[in-house]
Amino acid sequence: MPDTKETTTWGKPHFRVGDRIFAGCGEENGRSVIGFKLKKGHAAAVTKDPRFRPAPYVGHKGWVSMDAADVSDWDEVRSLILESYLLIAPEKTLAKLDRVVDTRRPAKNGRHRPPGR
Repeated sequence: MPDTKETTTWGKPHFRVGDRIFAGCGEENGRSVIGFKLKKGHAAAVTKDPRFRPAPYVGHKGWVSMDAADVSDWDEVRSLILESYLLIAPEKTLAKLDRVVDTRRPAKNGRHRPPGR
Protein backbone atom coordinates (compact mmCIF):
# COMPACT_ATOMS: atom_id res chain seq x y z
CA MET A 1 0.00 0.00 0.00
CA PRO A 2 1.37 3.45 -0.84
CA ASP A 3 3.28 5.56 1.70
CA THR A 4 3.47 2.86 4.37
CA LYS A 5 6.32 1.96 6.67
CA GLU A 6 7.00 -0.29 9.61
CA THR A 7 8.15 1.38 12.81
CA THR A 8 8.88 0.25 16.33
CA THR A 9 6.42 1.98 18.64
CA TRP A 10 6.18 1.16 22.35
CA GLY A 11 8.75 -1.56 21.61
CA LYS A 12 6.49 -3.41 19.14
CA PRO A 13 6.06 -3.37 15.34
CA HIS A 14 3.50 -0.91 14.03
CA PHE A 15 2.55 0.07 10.52
CA ARG A 16 2.05 3.65 9.48
CA VAL A 17 0.71 5.51 6.51
CA GLY A 18 2.53 8.80 6.60
CA ASP A 19 2.95 9.49 10.31
CA ARG A 20 -0.25 7.78 11.46
CA ILE A 21 -0.53 4.22 12.77
CA PHE A 22 -3.07 2.01 10.98
CA ALA A 23 -2.09 -1.40 12.41
CA GLY A 24 0.21 -2.90 14.96
CA CYS A 25 1.26 -5.96 16.86
CA GLY A 26 1.53 -6.17 20.59
CA GLU A 27 0.66 -8.03 23.71
CA GLU A 28 -2.35 -7.76 25.97
CA ASN A 29 -2.73 -9.84 29.11
CA GLY A 30 0.07 -12.16 27.97
CA ARG A 31 -1.44 -12.83 24.53
CA SER A 32 -0.19 -11.66 21.14
CA VAL A 33 -2.63 -9.33 19.40
CA ILE A 34 -3.02 -7.52 16.11
CA GLY A 35 -4.58 -4.07 16.37
CA PHE A 36 -6.34 -1.97 13.75
CA LYS A 37 -9.04 0.68 13.39
CA LEU A 38 -12.48 -0.08 11.97
CA LYS A 39 -15.58 1.96 11.37
CA LYS A 40 -17.31 2.17 14.75
CA GLY A 41 -20.29 0.06 13.67
CA HIS A 42 -18.01 -2.61 12.25
CA ALA A 43 -15.85 -2.54 15.40
CA ALA A 44 -18.98 -3.04 17.54
CA ALA A 45 -20.03 -5.98 15.36
CA VAL A 46 -16.68 -7.80 15.36
CA THR A 47 -16.20 -7.44 19.10
CA LYS A 48 -19.15 -9.80 19.54
CA ASP A 49 -16.75 -12.48 18.24
CA PRO A 50 -14.55 -13.73 21.15
CA ARG A 51 -11.39 -13.31 19.03
CA PHE A 52 -11.84 -9.52 19.12
CA ARG A 53 -12.08 -6.90 21.85
CA PRO A 54 -11.96 -3.11 21.96
CA ALA A 55 -8.34 -1.99 22.10
CA PRO A 56 -7.15 -0.49 25.39
CA TYR A 57 -7.36 3.32 25.57
CA VAL A 58 -8.65 3.78 21.98
CA GLY A 59 -11.43 1.20 21.64
CA HIS A 60 -14.03 3.97 21.86
CA LYS A 61 -12.58 5.34 18.59
CA GLY A 62 -13.05 2.06 16.70
CA TRP A 63 -9.70 0.44 17.44
CA VAL A 64 -9.90 -3.33 17.89
CA SER A 65 -7.47 -5.96 19.15
CA MET A 66 -7.59 -9.40 17.55
CA ASP A 67 -6.13 -12.42 19.29
CA ALA A 68 -3.26 -13.43 17.00
CA ALA A 69 -3.28 -17.01 18.33
CA ASP A 70 -6.75 -17.52 16.87
CA VAL A 71 -5.99 -16.42 13.31
CA SER A 72 -7.14 -19.08 10.89
CA ASP A 73 -7.96 -16.83 7.93
CA TRP A 74 -5.21 -14.39 6.97
CA ASP A 75 -7.43 -13.01 4.18
CA GLU A 76 -9.77 -11.81 6.92
CA VAL A 77 -6.84 -10.09 8.67
CA ARG A 78 -5.75 -8.46 5.37
CA SER A 79 -9.27 -7.17 4.83
CA LEU A 80 -9.46 -5.68 8.33
CA ILE A 81 -6.05 -4.06 8.01
CA LEU A 82 -7.02 -2.65 4.61
CA GLU A 83 -10.14 -1.11 6.17
CA SER A 84 -7.92 0.50 8.79
CA TYR A 85 -5.51 1.81 6.15
CA LEU A 86 -8.40 3.30 4.18
CA LEU A 87 -9.71 5.05 7.32
CA ILE A 88 -6.30 6.45 8.30
CA ALA A 89 -4.60 7.32 4.98
CA PRO A 90 -4.80 10.91 3.75
CA GLU A 91 -6.69 11.61 0.53
CA LYS A 92 -3.49 12.21 -1.45
CA THR A 93 -2.29 8.74 -0.53
CA LEU A 94 -5.65 7.17 -1.32
CA ALA A 95 -5.44 8.73 -4.79
CA LYS A 96 -2.14 6.87 -5.28
CA LEU A 97 -3.84 3.64 -4.23
CA ASP A 98 -6.64 4.26 -6.73
CA ARG A 99 -4.07 4.68 -9.51
CA VAL A 100 -2.31 1.43 -8.53
CA VAL A 101 -5.59 -0.48 -8.40
CA ASP A 102 -6.77 1.02 -11.70
CA THR A 103 -3.64 -0.16 -13.53
CA ARG A 104 -4.21 -3.68 -12.26
CA ARG A 105 -7.82 -3.93 -13.37
CA PRO A 106 -8.25 -6.00 -16.51
CA ALA A 107 -9.17 -4.08 -19.63
CA LYS A 108 -12.26 -5.15 -21.57
CA ASN A 109 -10.14 -7.56 -23.61
CA GLY A 110 -9.03 -9.30 -20.40
CA ARG A 111 -5.48 -7.95 -20.49
CA HIS A 112 -4.10 -5.76 -17.75
CA ARG A 113 -3.81 -2.08 -18.51
CA PRO A 114 -0.27 -0.77 -18.66
CA PRO A 115 0.59 1.83 -16.00
CA GLY A 116 -0.46 5.36 -16.85
CA ARG A 117 -3.26 4.40 -19.24
